[in-house]
Amino acid sequence: IFRQSLLDKWEDYLTSKGVPLTPQVSLVQTLGDPVKIRDWNIYGLPRDNLSTENGVIVQYSQRWPLFIDPQGQANKWVKVMERDNGIDVIKLTNRDFLRSLENAVRFGKPCLLENVGEELDPALEPILLQQTFKQQGGIVIKLGDTIIPYHPDFKLYITSKLPNPHYTPEVSTKVTVVNFTLSPSGLEDQLLGIVVAEERPD
Repeated sequence: IFRQSLLDKWEDYLTSKGVPLTPQVSLVQTLGDPVKIRDWNIYGLPRDNLSTENGVIVQYSQRWPLFIDPQGQANKWVKVMERDNGIDVIKLTNRDFLRSLENAVRFGKPCLLENVGEELDPALEPILLQQTFKQQGGIVIKLGDTIIPYHPDFKLYITSKLPNPHYTPEVSTKVTVVNFTLSPSGLEDQLLGIVVAEERPD
């Protein structure tokens, strides 16, 4: 609803200024790639409009995504989508989580940090802010007391099972907060998608 109200305001403003625009524009139509969206659905992204918009936001965001994911849908989608790339799944409670993160950064593997709370470990800050720098002709990053090579293929995904977390501005400015909480309309869309897939698999 919030995203749609923003689009409506932009449309009204552009219309008032005489700017030509496509009627009933949407985020998915403008930025979405139908082939990629189809792949996301195969990987487990729900077919409702909100989830598809979330996928587009994650694709184009310059900050690492933090999913509000009480139903675990984003978690499942990311695990399947990045499975062939050797995704590392870690928790902040793991004793060696920093070492696992360091290996993912070094070797360019996707990393899923699960079940975070309302605060993130300060040790993650260089990764979240992507504080890379050049050293001896290569891109490196300082993680803890160690300077390690930063592989360009590295990706970080963060998920939280909290249904309504209150992230501080300090956290919100370091990540892209993406709300995957299932709404009634989203549930309707998902159920409709399941029925159509069963009735008309073609």
